[in-house]
Amino acid sequence: MMNSPTDNTHLLLPPEDVADPEVTILVPALNEEITIGRFVDWCRQGIAASGARVEILIVDSSTDRTAEIAQSGGARVLKVPRRGLGRAYIDAIPHIRGRFVIMGDADCTYDFREIRPFIETFRAGAEFVMGSRFKGSIAPGAMPPLHRYFGTPVTTFILNTMFGSRFSDIHCGMRGISRDALARMDLRSQGWEYASEMVLKSVHMELATAEVPIHFLKDPEGRLSHMKRRGWLEPWRAGWMNLRAMLIHGVNFFLVKPGAALLALGLLFMVPLAFGPLTIGHVGVSLNTMLLAMAAATLGLSMLYFGAIAAILFDYSDTIRKRLERLLPYNPTFVLCLLAAAGGILATVPLIRTYVANSFVLPELGVETHWAVMGLWLIIAAFETFIFALMVRALGIALPARRPEGR
Repeated sequence: MMNSPTDNTHLLLPPEDVADPEVTILVPALNEEITIGRFVDWCRQGIAASGARVEILIVDSSTDRTAEIAQSGGARVLKVPRRGLGRAYIDAIPHIRGRFVIMGDADCTYDFREIRPFIETFRAGAEFVMGSRFKGSIAPGAMPPLHRYFGTPVTTFILNTMFGSRFSDIHCGMRGISRDALARMDLRSQGWEYASEMVLKSVHMELATAEVPIHFLKDPEGRLSHMKRRGWLEPWRAGWMNLRAMLIHGVNFFLVKPGAALLALGLLFMVPLAFGPLTIGHVGVSLNTMLLAMAAATLGLSMLYFGAIAAILFDYSDTIRKRLERLLPYNPTFVLCLLAAAGGILATVPLIRTYVANSFVLPELGVETHWAVMGLWLIIAAFETFIFALMVRALGIALPARRPEGR
């Protein structure tokens, strides 16, 4: 038995341990004594068929005999105090010895007798290998209709739309990833939402990705799934948590393009109206339209900058930040922002003079009001742009290097 001095975990070694494995089968388990013995046997059959050197690592937080059965069957068992699927994978990272990791469930619903396609796909150059139940097969009764025909297809469609990816089954629990990519991925999710976080980060990291058809089987007789153990509300809660993960990791999807559109639309109306009211056909537009355009342009610029910051946070190659630094060099950006702010202040002077001259009461609004609105926007835009340029450089200092040299 090997103890960790820092995180209160300990590793149980099997009687015959595997030396220098190429692949690690990494599976969390919580009170799975009904299925764990058969699962480990399936893994050993899959290992024999693959011809690879593979270790089995069970991350166990059970209160039953799961750990004992798994260890006697030939698996390493990492005993952990904290529960949660995402938490299990996070705790296991220091104990993974294989170059490649194959993940799944210990309930014998994923057929680990067929791991060879995953290993072959890894050897062909893939860094992230997703299993696909829809490209493989789903046994009758294995997948609730709500999940099969609504939940999984809808959330997969949303993710593919947001990120331009081509996954067919983002919630498949049987998947593989290189140990290097898993370590750099820096998983944070503690529970079910790890599945979406992993897929989303694989896209952000631009990992070489492939899909492998898999067979999804019905729960063995006598076993009650964790979803059912927690009640009828659990599938909905898990679905919401996965959707929340997608929204968080895809926040720039809702900011960059909509922000650019709002900024362009706002400027399209605001710049011409800076010189006074306009007549377009039979329609007259004036200060009210300009104020609305100013609000749209201000919101659009803010969304654009927030979206760019989010893109930097999720950019594992660090190319976006470097590109923005080149686009906004410090000295020229500072000077241009200063000039824009000064121009904005000058544009407000005529209105201020009129306001003061009339005992701090504005008379009938004239063209100087249009100038002032444009000037105020220039001041706001200059300030936001300068702060954004500083934020880009601050992120370069604060964010750790997540991409190894030479990659």
